[in-house]
Amino acid sequence: MARVIIGVDPHKRSATIEVINEREQTIGQGRFGTDTDGYKAMLATGRRHKDREWAVEGCNGIGRHVAQRLVADGETVVDVPAKLSARARVFAIGQGRKTDPVDARSVAVVALRTPDLRRVQTDDTTVALRLLVDRRDQLGRARTDVVNRLHTLLLELIPGGAKKALSAQQARALLASVRPRDVVGKTRRWLASELIHELAVLDKKIKIAKQELTELVASTGSRLLELPGIGPSGAARLLGDAGDIRRFASRAHFASWNGTAPLDASSGDNNRHRLSRAGNRRINRALHIMAIVQLRHDTEGRRYYRRRLAEGKPPMEALRALKRRLSDVVYRQMLADAKQLETGPGGHTGATLTSSAADPIPMIGTSDKSLPGPAEPQPKTPHMIST
Repeated sequence: MARVIIGVDPHKRSATIEVINEREQTIGQGRFGTDTDGYKAMLATGRRHKDREWAVEGCNGIGRHVAQRLVADGETVVDVPAKLSARARVFAIGQGRKTDPVDARSVAVVALRTPDLRRVQTDDTTVALRLLVDRRDQLGRARTDVVNRLHTLLLELIPGGAKKALSAQQARALLASVRPRDVVGKTRRWLASELIHELAVLDKKIKIAKQELTELVASTGSRLLELPGIGPSGAARLLGDAGDIRRFASRAHFASWNGTAPLDASSGDNNRHRLSRAGNRRINRALHIMAIVQLRHDTEGRRYYRRRLAEGKPPMEALRALKRRLSDVVYRQMLADAKQLETGPGGHTGATLTSSAADPIPMIGTSDKSLPGPAEPQPKTPHMIST
């Protein structure tokens, strides 16, 4: 534990710091710009203290630019989640007033009291994956918006409109069959033609983005693409957001983090669980897509889902159970990939016949616990498939 903690409340053009010692006494503070001169002044102020540790709020968000500059200059930086600093501010004196100095102090107090905060590292491939998959998601949302506007125009130009799944080529063929003579119809046709051009451009960009994601995922040595239901975007999202999978002590911790761990909703003699709305929703979405894809094909995931339905489980609860199993599958695969990178091509990943690290189907000894327990190995019993 460092003897001095420098809490940083970052903004786009400024950063406020509060320096505290082990007794939470303030021994320095200040407000600095984030331009070159302001950053140098802040760094010089912090370096007056030996055995220092910087605590920056939101290192994956607004605090990234400050945290990465500090790491590049050889400073030790930990990431303080905004939720933790907000809780510290509520219990502080001053009736919970929110000011930059108060926020900076709350960040420092959290870093002083909380063990095992994530230490910020220099940007690596996972950051590139996040950037590319965010771009792919933006393109997908833009395409959906263009298609929706195109459907509205085609409904006015063609009786019954066009089918839901519409490509640029199909829309262009439909528009070619329409020759309105009134000014309103001509205007609609011209606007539809513009939207079709935008759709073609977006489709080309999406194709390029998919290729880039595939190549970057392959360069990491990950085998997530071998799992049914995971495409380039899903694999990139898992690798980019999860980072080093070994930071999760167990598969239950990973499931709790991604929101697939079921929440206990029992009442009286009725014992049941329900879907969690917490956790990383982007990862949860990737696992949801994985589950839906497996349900649409002849996979062990679909057979598991049907077994749960046969047991009397409602469809949503059966889907929740499937996503929980798939979370374990992804966790084992990512853990196996991490071990493979450590040992090299000729190393052993530690897989056994009863718990395959590369098993793409949710059939082998997985946990249904709603909350992560102690990080201890648990016995795994193979689930026999009835024929």
